[in-house]
Amino acid sequence: MRRPAMPFVSIEQAGYGVPSGGTILDRIDWAIGEGEFHALVGRSGCGKTTLLKLVAGLLAPSTGAVRIQGQPVQGPGAQVGFVFQAPTLLEWRTVLDNLLLPVSLTRRPQPADRRKAEELLDLVGLTGLEGRYPSQLSGGQQSRVALARALVTEPPLLLLDEPFAALDAITREELQDDLLNLCARHRTTVLFVTHDIAEAVYLADRVAVMEGGHLRHALPVPLARPRGRDVRYSPRFNALCLELRHAMDGSKSDVALERAS
Repeated sequence: MRRPAMPFVSIEQAGYGVPSGGTILDRIDWAIGEGEFHALVGRSGCGKTTLLKLVAGLLAPSTGAVRIQGQPVQGPGAQVGFVFQAPTLLEWRTVLDNLLLPVSLTRRPQPADRRKAEELLDLVGLTGLEGRYPSQLSGGQQSRVALARALVTEPPLLLLDEPFAALDAITREELQDDLLNLCARHRTTVLFVTHDIAEAVYLADRVAVMEGGHLRHALPVPLARPRGRDVRYSPRFNALCLELRHAMDGSKSDVALERAS
């Protein structure tokens, strides 16, 4: 019998708690295959960002384990790119220098690095802005720089914590498409945190609902790729969004999690 492929990311009975705040995450089991795009949705304070930080190695689990390509995560590493909710650009550096920051932290950027950075700027629609400073950019442009910066070293795993939450609807949709296109180019594995159900369904291959530190619902998203904007108006898309909405309201049970596993 052929053995199943090892998940690229494996979260195994992972828990996290603090003495003053009790249990934040409790016995999380989740697996992400190589090149897959998974999303987490849930209300504020449910544990989504904490789980993302466990996968990034920014926090260590109190119980259980997190593995990337079979190896325990023991701290931040070059194999993981992270995009925060705020762009977190350095105001005194140009767009190009901000984009090259992950490279600069380990060595002096070479001409090939600059060419790659300029290609990424072109892919996210920022050609000609490489010499500007963050204060000279719009919020959407800053978010594009942050996304390109996370991908400049071509990490196999990308983690995103509500990166488009503060943007207007049109810019948000454009960045969603930029993200999908960039990740498809290198078959990047993605874990994306959002409050937006429609965003999760549009982007992901699989979506989980978190509540009170638990995974309460998991839903495969059987929509073909590449995805055009028209998919948002399809009956299947709306049905998937409605199922997740019901799950967040507590009208679905853990049976759905077992069904989707």
